Amino acid sequence: MINPARRRFIGIVAASSALALTSSPLRRAHAAIAPTCWQGAALGADAELRLYHPDPQAAERLIAQALAELRRLEGIFSLYRDDSALAVLNRQGFLDNPPSDLLRLLAESRHYAVLTGGLFDPTVQPLWRLYAEHFARADADPAGPAPAAVASALAHVSYQGVELDPQRIQLRPGMALTLNGIAQGYITDKVTELFRNNGLERALVDMGEIRGWDPSVRPAGWQVGLADPLAPERILAQVPVSNQALATSGGYGTPLDAAGRFSHLFDPRSGQARPRYRSVSVMAPTATAADALSTAFSHMSLEDTQKIVRSLGVSAWMVLPDGRLIAQTARA
Repeated sequence: MINPARRRFIGIVAASSALALTSSPLRRAHAAIAPTCWQGAALGADAELRLYHPDPQAAERLIAQALAELRRLEGIFSLYRDDSALAVLNRQGFLDNPPSDLLRLLAESRHYAVLTGGLFDPTVQPLWRLYAEHFARADADPAGPAPAAVASALAHVSYQGVELDPQRIQLRPGMALTLNGIAQGYITDKVTELFRNNGLERALVDMGEIRGWDPSVRPAGWQVGLADPLAPERILAQVPVSNQALATSGGYGTPLDAAGRFSHLFDPRSGQARPRYRSVSVMAPTATAADALSTAFSHMSLEDTQKIVRSLGVSAWMVLPDGRLIAQTARA
């Protein structure tokens, strides 16, 4: 089975780590510090940490703490570990005494579901199972699952069917959750929070979503490249991520069929797996928000995304089917 989390890194390419240099002694001091780096994987996606700390050994200790936090959160959110809290919840249909991080992330998921009119919905896992099982068959119909099968799966898709209580999470019969549209952002934020709480003043955190932390730098900082879905080695635009987070959703990263017509980005209204755009990138104050919004925007009209962009003060970039890049900001 294809790991849907892989999509998050493909659309974002770190272009440079340029610190805006002025006469500020603090900025010159920061620029002189070489980063201590780590590369690996988070929930199946490529991940990277760059810590700017004057003591490399202290930076290595912080990286070790961050990796321990990553593994702890993977033990809650992963769909690929049978013992994760999420896997147990999906298997049983309920979970007693759930981890606080799972409750918090499901509450965040509900918030973005309401905000987007249900287009962000963590209960689309039955659709993933349907499409993955369909295209795993040698004789699979290239047109996708039968409409009746899609309708049957859709009957189990509704964020309103998740009951949250500190003592128990309860799902309606036949439901299952995936947090692959928000968990990487949440982990990115948790790792950033860990660094900040330990006094680190500058870091670039990429746990499938990217967040830059450096309160001394405005508005420059790390320049992140938005990749062209038609030619991922080509950069369509560069945007700064100082004290912001950037997330990208792109169906081209994890096609469900050999022809690449169907992706893991499901429309919770219709059950279809063909997003409106080749990719969507969102910049927001937190990676959790950027992650959830980039997922939901994949099936929203430009008019509807612009309303949310303005109301939240975020930015978004959509690559249309013809390859054109549309940028939306709160001021537009």
